[in-house]
Amino acid sequence: MKLLITGAAGFIGSNFVRHMLSTRRGARIVACDALTYAGNLENLAGLEHDRWLKFVRGDIAAPADMEAVFKGGDFDAVVNFAAETHVDRSLSDVNPFIRTNIVGVQLLLDMCRRCRVGRFLQVSTDEVYGSLGAEGRFTESSPIQPNNPYAATKAGADFLVRAAHESHKLDTVITRCSNNFGPYQFPEKLMPLMIANALDDKPLPVYGDGMHVRDWIYVADHCTAIDAVLRKGAAGGIYNIGGGHDVPNIEIVRTILRLLKKPDSLIRHVADRPGHDRRYAMDCRKIRRTLGWRPAGTFEAAMGRTIRWYLDNRGWLDRVRDGAYLRYYDRMYGKRLSAVGGRGHGKA
Repeated sequence: MKLLITGAAGFIGSNFVRHMLSTRRGARIVACDALTYAGNLENLAGLEHDRWLKFVRGDIAAPADMEAVFKGGDFDAVVNFAAETHVDRSLSDVNPFIRTNIVGVQLLLDMCRRCRVGRFLQVSTDEVYGSLGAEGRFTESSPIQPNNPYAATKAGADFLVRAAHESHKLDTVITRCSNNFGPYQFPEKLMPLMIANALDDKPLPVYGDGMHVRDWIYVADHCTAIDAVLRKGAAGGIYNIGGGHDVPNIEIVRTILRLLKKPDSLIRHVADRPGHDRRYAMDCRKIRRTLGWRPAGTFEAAMGRTIRWYLDNRGWLDRVRDGAYLRYYDRMYGKRLSAVGGRGHGKA
């Protein structure tokens, strides 16, 4: 098998590259990433001399880049992780999200059709479903009702992937996953942000009352699920992926503080963001029943491994939190923290 993985230097993409190299020896992998703020070659450190891996810098929304990537590629499959992903950033400026998440996906689909790629797997998100009430779980047939610009662009991409299958008979599959956590996650996301701030004894900004419920899955489990869908998923199929651990954000924050032996007094409740969905929960019976997938371990064990990774990789954490990240942090949380009496973030 020859596989193109886009967004390969990002959080989930880099973990998937490592998973495939460790479990599918003999598979040739081309790892492609535009290396924007969240794409970091250090996430692939240690793989530079792996003979089954080739890294190519490329933007999925740039035709010239994709022409070069696909030329002579003869890919059996493409797995697309490349995306702008952070809701807060989409609220500030949606244009990069439209460019990558919609224009880029359509360009990839066009290249797959032209080059007769065997399968296209789109890595999507549970956020395309919108917000749940107090009961129930999202199924693959739940209505698509995105409530923020990021989710809207991911929903648009899903519709383009569906259209490519229905109109052009391209072999496509879509995975929609809940909140991931684990190694190499950029510290704008909840868990690494809270871990980083707690390590430096800085305020932990929690939106609103902190009772927004998310389903959490360890990134390694997400990778095994994607691998299963890539190998065995039905053409045109959609598969929900989740860890079955749906809890309020404030519980996640308190768990991090407890494991790091830090006080709850570091928590700062700040003004909520617009379009903040109240609750997500995933029904994953389809992937479990038809593909035999399930998470490998417990949430508690995975949380412990995640915190240990950040403790053991403080250098990585410091290097990714450069000046651009600090300016972003100030823009997102500076006024909110000031409004509740929080101190500055320092190096967080």
